[in-house]
Amino acid sequence: MKNTISPQKGMTRRSFFHIAAFAGLAASTRYLPFFSASPDLVAVRKSFFLMGTQLNLTLYSQDQDQAQAAVATTIARMQELEGKLSRHQQKSEIGILNRTGLLTQPSKDLQAVLELANSVNKKTAGAFDITILPLLSLYQDQGEQLLSQPERIRSLIRSMGHQGLHCSSHQIRLDNKSSEHAGITLDGIGKGYIVDQGVASLQNFGFHQVLVEAGGDLLVKGSKPQGIPWRIGIRKPRSEMPGSLLTVNGDNMAVATSGDYFQPFSPDLRYHHIINPKTGFSSPELASCTITAPNAALADALATGCMVLGKEDSMDMLAGMPACEGLFIDKNMNIYKTGGFAG
Repeated sequence: MKNTISPQKGMTRRSFFHIAAFAGLAASTRYLPFFSASPDLVAVRKSFFLMGTQLNLTLYSQDQDQAQAAVATTIARMQELEGKLSRHQQKSEIGILNRTGLLTQPSKDLQAVLELANSVNKKTAGAFDITILPLLSLYQDQGEQLLSQPERIRSLIRSMGHQGLHCSSHQIRLDNKSSEHAGITLDGIGKGYIVDQGVASLQNFGFHQVLVEAGGDLLVKGSKPQGIPWRIGIRKPRSEMPGSLLTVNGDNMAVATSGDYFQPFSPDLRYHHIINPKTGFSSPELASCTITAPNAALADALATGCMVLGKEDSMDMLAGMPACEGLFIDKNMNIYKTGGFAG
C-alpha cells in the first residue's frame, strides 16, 4: 500500500514529496493491527503528526508488547526533539534563539545539528545555509512580489551567512539581531535528525529491522523479513513526466528528496522555497534531487544543497563523500544519477 501525505499550508519543505516505502506505511493516527510478516515475526506500524508533517514508523518484532513500548518511547523522544528544533514553537531552543538572538546552555541535540549544518555548509560551498530564514520568510509572505525589490534581497544576502552564527557548548549567538536580518531555520536538516534519533531509539530496544519516515526524510535499518530489501518509491516532480515510478532499493540507508514544486513562488516553478543564499533566487537547473546517505540528517541537508548547486557540482561533491549518492531531475525531466545510486 502506498503512503501519501496531503500538502498543507505551513508544512516544512518536503512534507509533500511522498517518498513512500513499499512496505505499506499507515495513513492513520493510531496503531495498525499487528500482522504476521513471517512465521516468527510480526510487524507494527504507527503514524502520527510531527514537525508539520505525518511521520510513519514500521518495525518487525517477535514480541508485540515490547514493540508497542518501544514505539511509545520513540514517539516521546521525537516529540522532545521537535520541542527543541522547531522554529515554529516560540519556546523551542530555535524559537528562543531567533526571538532574542541568544541561547545559553544549548542541548547536545541542537549542538549536533548545528555542527552538521556547518559541515554541510562548507562541503557545499555555502549552498546549504540555515541562516536563510529572513529571506525565506519574506518570500513566503510576499511571493513573486519580492522580485520587484532587488535591493532588499541584496541587503538580506549581505546580512546572512554562517559568519554571523556563533556556537559553543555554552551559548549560541546571532549577530545582526535587529529587524528582519537574523534567524535560522532547521527545516532542511532538523526533520532528518529527528528521524535518525527515532531509529536509534528503536535500535536501543533491540529492533534492527525498522523504517522511520517523516515528510520525505527516511531511514531504514536492516532489511524486511527473509532478507528482502526495502523498496522506496520517489514521486516524480511533474505528473506528466513519462516512464515508470522511480525507486531506490536497499537497507541501512537514508533517503531524502528536495524539489521545486511544494512552495512555488511563481506559477512556472522558477521561484520556490529552495533559495541560493548567494543570489537570493532559486537556482534554475533542477526540478528535484534525491540523496541517499548513511543518515537522514545528512541526506536531508545534502538534498537542499544539491538543489542549489546543480547536478554537475553536486556529482563532483558526492564523489568525495563515502556512501552518499544522488539522483537529479532537471526542468526538462532528464534524469541523471551517480554511479552508485541504488535505483
